Amino acid sequence: MKHAQTFEIFLIAPPGLEQSLWKEARAKGFPSARYTTGGVTLKGGWEDVWRANLVMRGATRVLVRIGEFRAFHLAQLDKRCRKFDWAKYLRPDVPVRVEAVTNKKSKIYHAGAAKERVERAIAETLSAEISDEAPVTVKLRIDDNLCVFSLDTSGEALHKRGHKAAVGKAPMRETLAALFLGACGYDGQEPVLDPMCGSGTFVLEAAEIAAGMTPGRARSFAFEQLATFDGDAYAMVRATLPAPQRTSLSFHGSDRNAGAIENATANAERAGLSDNCHFRHASISDLQRPEGDPGLVIINPPYGARIGNKKQLFALYATLGTVLSERFSGWRVGIVTTDGQLARSTKLSFLPESAPIDHGGLRVKLFQTDPLP
Repeated sequence: MKHAQTFEIFLIAPPGLEQSLWKEARAKGFPSARYTTGGVTLKGGWEDVWRANLVMRGATRVLVRIGEFRAFHLAQLDKRCRKFDWAKYLRPDVPVRVEAVTNKKSKIYHAGAAKERVERAIAETLSAEISDEAPVTVKLRIDDNLCVFSLDTSGEALHKRGHKAAVGKAPMRETLAALFLGACGYDGQEPVLDPMCGSGTFVLEAAEIAAGMTPGRARSFAFEQLATFDGDAYAMVRATLPAPQRTSLSFHGSDRNAGAIENATANAERAGLSDNCHFRHASISDLQRPEGDPGLVIINPPYGARIGNKKQLFALYATLGTVLSERFSGWRVGIVTTDGQLARSTKLSFLPESAPIDHGGLRVKLFQTDPLP
């Protein structure tokens, strides 16, 4: 295989969910995984990079560290960038974009000037086009005068699975939904219901996990545009992925917005999940317990700062709590919200709160219950 090597791979996690992503990485066969601030690090080669992009449900992106050196001023950065072996990783016929961040501990503190030096070095030594719309991104982080270079091997963020075209207002990203499901202990062995399902993200993620579907099966990645890419070896990696399996479990979503139900139904069909995912136009007060064994109710309800006025939401949460308490004995509940008062207005008995998690510029928490009495 081209350029066989081992390096540091970084899986980006939504802040606050690093441990959930670490657990997933270990479960997906990455034994060297370690969690740290902002994500999970592991050691591996290009086949591990390809597989991580394909199989990791919770990772936002997969980065590869390709080199580092110290630089104390822009001229030194420029000189050392020109000596860097860009051709080992980048193709001259594929446009490149550069992103740079720095901090006050570094002599080079102007990120824009650093970005320009790297762009010029790549353009003049590799003859590659520099473009803000490029499919390949080189990331530079300068911390305490150490310049660390990474490649974004994912391209589009990994929540873009390739089959969810229809979304509504304030959607839950697939990556975040997968990590919340994992944090609730979901492992694909029980039904899942979302009574405020929107475009169906929680329901579809749960169904895909149960069916053993590969999240990246229907999309392409930036690593396919790198000099290190080996199409035959990548085909072999894809061939080793487990085949989807039939499941007898059912997954349910409802929403009071008829347009959301249309979107969710269309998304399920595109994902090949129509047989197992059932969506219904209904309000919370009309929510009915599905037949069969209990499972997990998981909800991303409106919480004021995101949609509408929070003061009008207490009655909604109270109704939700009443319906779940009266009709869902044996089911566990997970509620994602920014506001503990709203969550507690359900009158449900919650386990200790999770750490705050970034979601669309807001700080949310996951409120969970044991099986309801």
